[in-house]
Amino acid sequence: MRKLKYIQSASWLLLCNLALANILFAQESKKWTPEKIINTEYLSSPAFSPDNSMFVWTKRKGVKEKDKFVSDIYLTRLDLKKEGKYRTFQLTQGEDSNYSPLFSKDGESIYFLSSRDKGKKLWKLSIFGGEPEEVHEFKNGISDINWLNDSTLLYTSNEGKTLYEQEQEESKDNTVIVEDEEHWTTTRVYSFDIKEKSIKRITDNEKPVYTYQLSSNGKWLVIGTSQSRHYPADANPDPKFYLYNLESGNKEQILEDLQTPGSFTFTADNLGFYFTAELSSDPEWNGAGITELYYFDFMSKERRKKVDIDWDWGISRGFDLSGNDAFISLAKGATVGLAYLQKGVDAVWTKYDINLGEKNDHTQILSISKDGSKILYTYSTASKIPTYYIADIDKTARTLKKSGPVFKNEEEVVFLNDDLKKLPIARSEVFTWKGWNDEEVSGLLYYPEDYEEGKKYPLILSIHGGPSGVDTDSWSERWSTYPQILSQKGAFVLKPNYHGSSNYGLEFVESIKKNYYDPELTDILNGIEALDKKGMIDKSQMGTMGWSNGAILTIMLTVRYPEMFKVAAPGAGDVNWTSDFGTCRFGVSFDQSYFGGAPWDDTDGKTYNENYITKSPLFELEKVKTPTIIFHGSEDRAVPRDQGWEYYRALQQVDEAPVRFLWFPGQPHGLQKITHQLRKMKEEIAWIDKYLFNKEEEKNEAFKKESPLAQILALSKLEKSNGNFGVMKDGVLIPQTEVVKEDSISIGVFEVTFAQYKEFDNNFTFAPVDANKPVSGVSLEKAKAYATWLSEKTGEKYRLPSTKEAEKLQKKAVKVADKENTLNYLAGYKLTVDDVIELKEKIEGKESNLIKEVGNFKATKVGEADVYDLGGNVTEWAEDGSTIGYNASDFADSTETTNSADTKLAGFRIIKD
Repeated sequence: MRKLKYIQSASWLLLCNLALANILFAQESKKWTPEKIINTEYLSSPAFSPDNSMFVWTKRKGVKEKDKFVSDIYLTRLDLKKEGKYRTFQLTQGEDSNYSPLFSKDGESIYFLSSRDKGKKLWKLSIFGGEPEEVHEFKNGISDINWLNDSTLLYTSNEGKTLYEQEQEESKDNTVIVEDEEHWTTTRVYSFDIKEKSIKRITDNEKPVYTYQLSSNGKWLVIGTSQSRHYPADANPDPKFYLYNLESGNKEQILEDLQTPGSFTFTADNLGFYFTAELSSDPEWNGAGITELYYFDFMSKERRKKVDIDWDWGISRGFDLSGNDAFISLAKGATVGLAYLQKGVDAVWTKYDINLGEKNDHTQILSISKDGSKILYTYSTASKIPTYYIADIDKTARTLKKSGPVFKNEEEVVFLNDDLKKLPIARSEVFTWKGWNDEEVSGLLYYPEDYEEGKKYPLILSIHGGPSGVDTDSWSERWSTYPQILSQKGAFVLKPNYHGSSNYGLEFVESIKKNYYDPELTDILNGIEALDKKGMIDKSQMGTMGWSNGAILTIMLTVRYPEMFKVAAPGAGDVNWTSDFGTCRFGVSFDQSYFGGAPWDDTDGKTYNENYITKSPLFELEKVKTPTIIFHGSEDRAVPRDQGWEYYRALQQVDEAPVRFLWFPGQPHGLQKITHQLRKMKEEIAWIDKYLFNKEEEKNEAFKKESPLAQILALSKLEKSNGNFGVMKDGVLIPQTEVVKEDSISIGVFEVTFAQYKEFDNNFTFAPVDANKPVSGVSLEKAKAYATWLSEKTGEKYRLPSTKEAEKLQKKAVKVADKENTLNYLAGYKLTVDDVIELKEKIEGKESNLIKEVGNFKATKVGEADVYDLGGNVTEWAEDGSTIGYNASDFADSTETTNSADTKLAGFRIIKD
């Protein structure tokens, strides 16, 4: 963030004016917008160099031309600082995505993958700069790179197209075979020797590898293989896991009786690996549960042991290793704790809490160096944009058995989103109330902007998916949920962690199995009542929104409580559980876990599972009276798009409430295209504005904003007196001004006109037809004198633009000069500098005839003010004697940023403090 440099000789008042001008003329609006939400910057995929002197990472950006997000690679040097901050360098640019960066073993190069050239190449960058170098092309693709040794990489790929696949491709037959046990595209693990450019197959699996991890000594390899194809059979069969000894060639199947093992990470001593697995009451359906930590010991007969973390609610965001020990994230409801597990002899662990002061329960580890001495982590809350820190891990205290490790020499390391941190950020808190079965429930509550205690505000529910998702007290603004925008509209936003959410223990997450909808809706309704009892919300102004399971609950809320909500915005939600069973890619496991079996199972004496009927909103949608906007992706396999069609068809036929249905072509469960994310947000916001806030925007679809008609209508709104632009005050015609920002300066809509200047100088004459032209040929002294006279006449403070203001206005003027009344426009063709001399000779002595009436061209935005003729017509004086913009006889050279030096056609525009 830039800091103002204070000039000792300047008065305090002048300094305030300059600072205010800096803020008020800022181009960026001080409001949250959909564009700002989806373009928020995050540090991702960090990796330390071997000597810990730097780390490499990626940052996502939107590429409008490709309508997608791509990532670039950055390098942060921990051995270089500038102005007290660590130096960060962008290593890749362009419209391709660059990802999976890895340091070479000597730390002088970075290997990475890229979407360029169809994503089939390995690339290399020097940390000293230069262009990326192609290392090798892999005709069958390359993914998931890791070092096997100093010169050999492991990666996953496949063997290429079989004859069967080639023949199918040649026949141009695009028939999809849903179930096919004979033809696989099997991914395996391969090695690539960088020096020899040679490839070797490492694993012999028959089914595709979807995850693998290698020990640092290159001896042990663990892989997970999918047992299903493109269209999974759903919960049958489960993945299989194998352990390879790469030295002996031995292979064994492991972890056969655990639910969804994952996150394999080898210890520094290479004697074992940590991993996670789920604990649930219905592992046959991979039912939602809690995450537990395990250790696989190569030296022990027992081999596998569950690590006692002394925490009933389990692990939240996984774990990170420091040597042989583990930092773990603890599930703590609406927050996430951090603890340290010291591994002792005989696989016995000692747990220590990590004390980070205000950062406790709001910290997420991003990376730990290989030697376990440095840590990179992020800190955020629901009201604090993520900040990134580097620190040293001091284990001295742990060794003395006094406490866990201490993070020392902590410094903020990467600075992102400086523009967003200047925006108003909603106050938030973890809100707690009594829910279903009188059990404690919590969630995130965001306050409306400029909240006043004792005043009641609208409430919008923003419901998370899952259902075993969770909203924690961390920064969470994205296309599917954006409380900052809703807060600035003046509403409370509640994100409830209803029964069935994770992070609250096994009993809580499983409480909705065979009991779907009832506990969740009770929790949500009780949360509303708790806010109402506090006198905080207006229950006559409520809305509900959510994606996936958030949409599912939103739909049922409008079914069971048709008068409660003014607006609903469900995205990717189910209405018919029978069709979901057959079309959702995990319909078998999900539906049987939550509804107690398949649709045809006998329950309660019936020959079918009635939950598939009684729990389906489709059969009660005639009750809905809430204006509803529906969203779906056409390629969604988690909640297939046809669920949206069934939902829309019912509401459209019943016709008890307005309904709008948007589906996004080619999009999966989570929207990926920039245009689709923005369209979803803007349509949703407009729907909420219309039906909750009663702020429907008057939009004429036949009216084009960029048209001559728009220009005429805009000018017709400006004030005139007897046909002359300006405002009559105490019998005097004065310039009209518009406020740049709330509670700030105002700027003249036009330059001072002939008619306005005549009020100041009685000896000034002009033809009546020129009354609305800008006065020109005025000296700086005369312009200042006019401002002084105007101040005395009105009792308000008027002046010319200051130096700072002039610089900012000039930047805007340069951008529009060739589209306004300059020689570029008047020439009637694309004027070049070579034509200017002859053209100047043509108009010599006639320059004043070129000046037009004010307002002939589109206005330029200065803050929130519409300002006309900033780039052309006449140049404008500033207080310091510099000028702004170009006059009608000037050539506006796009290669120059300076304005006209000719003051023969100089006029001026006033500023009102």
